[in-house]
Amino acid sequence: MASMTSPTADVSVRIGWADDASGIAAVQVAAWRAEYDGVLPPEVLASFDADEFAAAWHAGLTRPADARNRVLVALERNRVRGFAVTGPATDPDSDPITDGEIGELVVDPEHTRAGHGSRLLHACVDTLRADRFTRATFWLASTDDIRRGFLTVAGWAPDGASRELDLHGDGTVRIKQVRLHSDVSEP
Repeated sequence: MASMTSPTADVSVRIGWADDASGIAAVQVAAWRAEYDGVLPPEVLASFDADEFAAAWHAGLTRPADARNRVLVALERNRVRGFAVTGPATDPDSDPITDGEIGELVVDPEHTRAGHGSRLLHACVDTLRADRFTRATFWLASTDDIRRGFLTVAGWAPDGASRELDLHGDGTVRIKQVRLHSDVSEP
């Protein structure tokens, strides 16, 4: 008698390729439009151009500034559903040899709660560990309770650092951020 099994989605995370640039850019534009709705003026949100973002991603994926800069993509079948960026920490109080950071962790707003974020986070930790970092940091908006909860459940905690970003450079749009950290040394 043949056994019945439920079909499973073909999902994975891998290092991003230059050919992924358009998919990454599409996810970034959709996510930023959702995340910054009500924060940035509508004309700024409308000006996000996936083709321009894709050109920048293609260049960065082709020629990373540091050998430890990594772009990871979450895939469902062959479609990019999210991405993350890891590399040496850039904060003045960080040690670029031992401290890594997750600079971005973005999931397409149409595909949240499907495990892509968790897979990306685990892949980021594995990647940072493989690049010999022992501590990782992640900046997030101080009002982003959902992302903070997601990271806290995964073992990340605030380290007391905060900053304020001036998105326009003129003081009209400011975003307060807090930094979370995690030990990523070998268990």
